Parts: sequence; structure tokens; C-alpha cells
Amino acid sequence: MSDTMILLLATAGKIGFVLVIIFTFAPVLVWAERRQSAMMQDRIGPVRAGFMLPDIAKDIAGILALLATCVAMAGLFIAIAAVRNDPPEVPGGHPGLAGYIMATLGNPWFGITFFGLALHAGLYAVVSWLVDNKKSVTLFGLLHPLADALKFVWKEDFVPPKADKFLFAMAPIVTLIPAIVIFAVVPFGGMLYWEHLMDYAQLGADGAITFLAAPKGAVVPTTAAGIPLQVATLNQGILFLFAVAGTGVIGAAIAGYSSDNKFALLGGLRAAGQMVSYEVTLGLTLVPAFMLYGTLLPESFVTWQVQHGVWGILPLFPCFVLFLACSIAETKRIPFDLPEAESELVAGYFTEYSGMKFGMFFMAEFIEVVVLSGVIATLFFGGYDAPFLQPDGRIGLNLEWLGLGQFVADGVWLPHGVVIASQVGAFVAKLVLLIWFQLQIRWTLPRFRYDQIMRLCWQYILPISLGLIFVYGLAIWYFTQV
Repeated sequence: MSDTMILLLATAGKIGFVLVIIFTFAPVLVWAERRQSAMMQDRIGPVRAGFMLPDIAKDIAGILALLATCVAMAGLFIAIAAVRNDPPEVPGGHPGLAGYIMATLGNPWFGITFFGLALHAGLYAVVSWLVDNKKSVTLFGLLHPLADALKFVWKEDFVPPKADKFLFAMAPIVTLIPAIVIFAVVPFGGMLYWEHLMDYAQLGADGAITFLAAPKGAVVPTTAAGIPLQVATLNQGILFLFAVAGTGVIGAAIAGYSSDNKFALLGGLRAAGQMVSYEVTLGLTLVPAFMLYGTLLPESFVTWQVQHGVWGILPLFPCFVLFLACSIAETKRIPFDLPEAESELVAGYFTEYSGMKFGMFFMAEFIEVVVLSGVIATLFFGGYDAPFLQPDGRIGLNLEWLGLGQFVADGVWLPHGVVIASQVGAFVAKLVLLIWFQLQIRWTLPRFRYDQIMRLCWQYILPISLGLIFVYGLAIWYFTQV
């Protein structure tokens, strides 16, 4: 396979992975938000959407459970027969009852018994569940986002008679696309060498990587370049994120302007003022991080944290708090949801939208939460760095930031493919935890007044951000001179 074909397949795979993450987590976040609100308000919540199974489904599940029991019994009998034909050898000569039982449990045929019993338990649970729910499959309400999508597709696409038709149609697109594109510069794994998935990595003193056929074995030559697990590795780095995220204000503004509705216009004005204000402070809160990491590249942020053995949340905690506040304000989520305040503006800048256009605004908000979690994980939580897992696959603890060096267990060395899979899993786990954290903020804090939001930005966050730039600059200069 040519290098060009490998590059194309890798790019398609990375784009597919990012889209799966975005369009899986966002609908689940919709479900989780509704579920949590129902629990807080003592309501049933999203559990009604589902489909009915035919009457024969319960009978089929029962028959399969019976067959699973037969398989389990057959495996047990075969294991007993195998042990009788080949009794275990023990020092006393006769193994006794306990010896036969232990030999039967250790026989490979007993694995079939274990599998049959597990399958029977699962099928019995399915039968019981079908009986209790009258053969209705709801998957705990997870089908509600799918039902919402179908509803959006088939609902009438209403356009106000005096609206600007072109801008009215473009606003949802301008809002949704940037939210997705931002994820292109977020790294979700280290450098992948597809031809060395089962080999063992070894890092040199200069950071160069070589691969061994076995731990401390012979060197395996590398013929293909590594594949960065990042959709786009741009020289602009984090500046690309700011540039693309800044276009989101255009969608909200033209949605309010083009709707021919006073509530939508007020929502658009609020969104424009709020987002432009917090974009200023959003960039300033990250200047100390740029000075500390010495780069603007997101992948280099993660590399710095891995090499120094410390996540950015420790040295940059004040920046994390300010950045999180500004980011939530940029996504227009509670407590910064004044552009959509339903108690004041009906629905804000998308009051006149319906059908799939409303669905695009709706999904953009939750996609922004997912993307924001990925950006925060990269900046402050080590990105794809898995705790205690070194980039070369060894298990250990890196205390370079304390000047104590690295402590590595030589007995454990994971193949390159396992390391990459662990890194991707670590990134997804951090993504889930940060999404959950934002969900708790959404249901904990009350909505601010608009003047409070503006005062928080210009009178508090802005001067604190400027002060942090001076403090961190002075601290970095001092420690580099010592």
C-alpha cells in the first residue's frame, strides 16, 4: 500500500473518529440534561420514546436461555469426563474430591459452562425486562434524541414573511460548522506507527523513537512515517481555534437580525455583545499557558505536560478557572444564557426558527460543550496522557517537575498499539468527566443578569487576566534565570 493511500485512509479514519465522538456525545448529553432535570423536578423524564417488540420476542429469548443452560450442562459433563479420563497428579497419589473439583474448574471445557451460565443470566434478564416493560424497548430514554432528530426533519420549516430569507437560512449553518471544525486541531492520541502496533517503543535521549521486536530485543526498522492522531496539524495552532470560534457570533447576530422579530433581535444583540466581550478575555486567560508551554501548538501542549510529568491544571489553576468561565459564556450556557433567556426573550435569537434549522442551533450548543471539554483536556489535563503510562509503554511515575526524575517499572512494557489505545481511551475518559462537570454547573448556578455578565467580564476577569500575565511572566523569567 502506497504512502499516499495510507495518508488518505488515516485522514478519513481520524475525521470519522472525531465525528463519531461529536455526534455520539452531543445526543447523549441532550438525554443526560433532560434526565437530570427530571430527577431534580421529580418527573418521569425521557423514558417514553421506544419501539414495541413482537410477542414472539419473549418466547425466542426464553428458548435461547434454555439452550444456554443446555450448553452449560454439556460443558460441565465434558469437563468431568475429561478429568476422570486424565486424573490430576498429586503427591499423595489420590487427588481426592477437592482435587477433582479443582481440576474440573480448571479444565478448558469448563469455560463453555461459564459462558453458558453467563448467557443464560443475560437472556433471563432480557425476558424479565420484556415482561416488566410489556415488550417496549426504550433503552433508558436514549432513543429520545433519535426521536427528536426525526421530529426536526419532518416539522414545518417556517420562515417569517418579512425575514431576510438568505441570512435566515445561513445563520444555523454559520453557527454549527465552526463548532465542529474546532475539534480538528485537538489531538486525541500520540504518534501512531501502524506497522509497529505489536512492537515495543524505545525513546532516546533526544526524543527519537525506535521500535524493538520484544522488550530489550532487536531493533525493527521503520519504513513509514508516523501518523499524528489529530485531524489537522497546523502551524497556527491554537490561533486557528480562536479564529474559527470567533465566527460563531456571526451566526447568532444574523439570526436575530434576519428574523424580523424584536425578541430575536434583542437576543442577537445580547449574543454579539456577550461573545465579543468574552472572546477578548478568553485569549488573555491563555497567555500564561502559552508562555509556560513555549508554543501555540495543541499537540505541543500535551508533549510539554507529558515530558514534565505534570498536568497544566497545577501550575495554571487560576487560568483554568478563568478560561472555563469565559468558555461557558462563549457557549451561551447557564449561567450565561442571557441571549436565549426564555423568561425574557421567548427563545432569544432563534425564536422564529423551527424544524431542522432549530435543530442545528440546538445541536451546535451541545457540540460546543463536547469540543470545549476536548480543548480544556488538552490545555490543562494532559490531553491524551494516561496516568502512570509512559509514552514508550512502560508503567511508571514522572516527577521531572519536582526535579526527582522518572521512576519506571522495568517488568511491565506494553506494545505500541496498546499504548495508543490507552491514550485514546484516556482522552475520551477526560472528555466524559469534563462534560459531566459542565452539566453540573448548568444545573447548579442560577442565571446572571446581563449587566452582571458584562461587569464580570470587563471589571473582574479582564484585569485579573492581565495581572496573571505579569505574574506568570515574572515567575517564568525568575525560574529560567535561577
